[in-house]
Amino acid sequence: MKIQFGQTVIGRIGIAEENGSIVRLFFETASPPPDVESCETALLKEAFSQLHAWLAGKITEFSLPLAPQGTAFMRKVWQVLCRVPYGTTASYRELAAAAGNPKGARAAGMACNKNPLPIFIPCHRIIGASGRLTGYGGGLELKERLLVLEKNGRLPEK
Repeated sequence: MKIQFGQTVIGRIGIAEENGSIVRLFFETASPPPDVESCETALLKEAFSQLHAWLAGKITEFSLPLAPQGTAFMRKVWQVLCRVPYGTTASYRELAAAAGNPKGARAAGMACNKNPLPIFIPCHRIIGASGRLTGYGGGLELKERLLVLEKNGRLPEK
């Protein structure tokens, strides 16, 4: 696995690729595995370019080869997450139903929790049934900022 770190408006991010696909995004609070090679590749450079453009409100979707690793149900949930439109939210219950398990809100929540590609696979768009924000790997403050970005076209200040 190859990884590149870069500074963004939301902090230091690490993006990893393997076999020609993006496989992980690390927020600054996460630790990448010790056996990764730190380098810049054309794909990682493009991933950062798209991430910067998305964070600036210039694009609303990514066009990158993604290859997240997880169980069959997790991968199904992540596919559904990618279909939640920019600027909208869905509940864990709605996510579970769309993934084929209407009673699996908790399992869908766990799939969001284990999402190796936050932002690229937009788990920040999933909220509690009551409309409240719930857990996010980058923290609830970041989740709220990302939702405001999608609503207003610009990232709010911290």
